[in-house]
Amino acid sequence: MQTGTNGETGGARSAGAEPEFLTAFRAWAGAGGVMTFAEFMALALYDERVGYYRRGRRRVGRVRDADFFTATSLGKSFGELVAAAGVALLGGEAEAARHEFVEIGAEPFDAAQGRPLDAARGEHAAGVLAGVVHPFAGARVVRVGEPLTLAGACVVFSNELFDAQPLRRFVRRGGAWRELGVVLRGEELAEIELGEVAADWLPAEAPEGYVFDAPRAATELAGAIAAQPWHGLFFACDYGKSFAALAHETPAGTLRAYHRHTQSNDLLARPGEQDLTGHVCWDWLVDALAGGGFAAPKVETQEAFFVRHAAAWLERALIEEARDPLGPRKRTLMRLLHPGQMGQKFQVLHARRAAG
Repeated sequence: MQTGTNGETGGARSAGAEPEFLTAFRAWAGAGGVMTFAEFMALALYDERVGYYRRGRRRVGRVRDADFFTATSLGKSFGELVAAAGVALLGGEAEAARHEFVEIGAEPFDAAQGRPLDAARGEHAAGVLAGVVHPFAGARVVRVGEPLTLAGACVVFSNELFDAQPLRRFVRRGGAWRELGVVLRGEELAEIELGEVAADWLPAEAPEGYVFDAPRAATELAGAIAAQPWHGLFFACDYGKSFAALAHETPAGTLRAYHRHTQSNDLLARPGEQDLTGHVCWDWLVDALAGGGFAAPKVETQEAFFVRHAAAWLERALIEEARDPLGPRKRTLMRLLHPGQMGQKFQVLHARRAAG
């Protein structure tokens, strides 16, 4: 990344920002026309009017007009794996029956009808357990923008929630960290270097020009979940890295954009119309849960997690599909568990907290 005039970098510039988004940017940024990248990401993803996750359009799915697909796009087998693993980690169906299953961050979209759900008409996201027989006391979904309330015995689950939280971006300059921001000049957005920042969670050393994408909002979200008066099982499927890997192995940072199933490094293009995502820091999330009283939080690959904790369900499923080695269910399980597909790309953080 090369520094340009007036502190601007030679990196991302906007392409095709809608007038409505630029109006919202001016309102957020104020007279200076500058905001941190984390503030820009919050605006681009979560603003009620122009935010990517607040717009009534399809985002997730294996169809052309979506931008990416997740494990939930592969049918109910993922939900069956999630339910089986949750039951096993709780110690069996009798204990699971005492817990409410709460999914955070499910997409508010009706795939069957090809339209967004309308909360005013009483329509709610079905979540990962849609169509899945399970023993939990109940199941509910908390969508983006809805209040999160947790109490009593719960299983709190999320799939690719934490990677979608705003990240703070920093670049190493002259032995110090400078925060990256976004500036609006005329009708164009550009990345800009802001002032120096010192924090104990930033890497102590890094090469000149190293970019560190700090998932602080994801860590704060984990802390907020842990602070609520509930007990039971937490598990989140996501992708991330250790602090050491983020600090030493990702010199260009981890943030990227997705639009129509194409990954891009043009983070300022089509703001509000493309997804922005980056790796979580597993060490920070583990610390947040441990600080909230969760015992021995653990991170496993998605493959290892389900093979270890949903083994009985997997065995039954494979026996049922024995006559059709290339059947759709087996192909789905292959995508979810194979190391070359989602099995290694995604990890699962899980932990339990006993009743107080």
